[in-house]
Amino acid sequence: MVWRSGCASAALIVFAQAAQARPVGYEEALRAARVEQPVLQARELEVEALRSTAEAADELPDPRLRAGIVNLPVTGPAAFDLDRQLPTQVQVGVEQEIPNLAKRRARAGLAGSDIRLAEARLGVVGRDVEVAAGRAWISLAYAQQRLALAVEAQDELRKLVPVAHSAVASGSARPAESLEIRRALLEIDDARTRIEADRETAQARLTRYIARDEPVAQGAAPPVDVDLIELRRTLESNPGIILADTAEQRARAAIDLARAEKRPDFGVNVSFGRRNPDFGSVVSVMGSVTLPIFAGRRQEPRIAAAEAQAAAALAERADALRALEAQFEADLASWRSAARQWQRAREELLPLARDRADLEIASFAAGRAELIDVIEAKTALALLELEILEREEATVEAAAKLRLTYQEHMQ
Repeated sequence: MVWRSGCASAALIVFAQAAQARPVGYEEALRAARVEQPVLQARELEVEALRSTAEAADELPDPRLRAGIVNLPVTGPAAFDLDRQLPTQVQVGVEQEIPNLAKRRARAGLAGSDIRLAEARLGVVGRDVEVAAGRAWISLAYAQQRLALAVEAQDELRKLVPVAHSAVASGSARPAESLEIRRALLEIDDARTRIEADRETAQARLTRYIARDEPVAQGAAPPVDVDLIELRRTLESNPGIILADTAEQRARAAIDLARAEKRPDFGVNVSFGRRNPDFGSVVSVMGSVTLPIFAGRRQEPRIAAAEAQAAAALAERADALRALEAQFEADLASWRSAARQWQRAREELLPLARDRADLEIASFAAGRAELIDVIEAKTALALLELEILEREEATVEAAAKLRLTYQEHMQ
């Protein structure tokens, strides 16, 4: 897009109050949104937290310290005497549970899947932040252009006020025609009020992502063209599809963990027992193993549930791809429609409106047209130019949305 040089002087007036604000370009706004967005920082911290916990996912459980009194008599002559009977002892030991290797590996795989899932969520949020920041910048840039154009149109119409008064005074125009210029100015003023609201709204939206007070859009807008072949090629690497893929991978990792529950776990217990010195102290070493002998009522239901979750994740991935393709075609149609309307207005309607304004001015100078015709023609031209800028904005925004949503992903 090319900024209209004819609006330069008006733009200086419009943006005088924003002289202290820091201008920001389109690419700069996208970079700032990636760096300064709290939600991205939160998602990054979640990824770091999962990475920290993943390091301990396949570690052995903490050993357990055991201590107590074994075979202490509570009746008879030796009641509550630690040194009267042979079996009585004060025992201290350590026991260690040892999950089977398949379970430890499955836990590590599940932790890795959790990390990739969090990273995929970060990618989706980053994509959404970029799209929103880019669209906000485009809205602000074109609101600024429309505001400058509205100010210029008002200045042009005000030049007709003395002409209207002279025409009425000379009798070449009816007194009521002098009111038409006031009506036209009010119409442009209404448009300017709406544009100012659009500008403030766009500033608020952009501030949400770049954390700067009253930003001013500066520089060229993004291009209106898109590479359809590249966009279609990268659909399956879209952040939304990557998220669905990682969700499926996590579900499969959960299946591995459920299946590992069918394998036995082990345990080791080493203890030392102090007895009466006449009997001597003892050391005990014991081993244990779990017996998954009722798998049909314990492990198998968990495996079936995990497999169902994996099948659901696969179906959701297919549905997500269909939804993405449908949304892509809808966004593509919106871009094409906006581009055609903008081109039609710029190449066909605008020359007609300009020719009409020039002809009415020439006819008025020659005495063959009334002042009201000139005012109507110039007002229509100004409003059309504002509408063309709106159509251009819609085209640029649709193209940027296509690129940011389906191609240009945050690294």
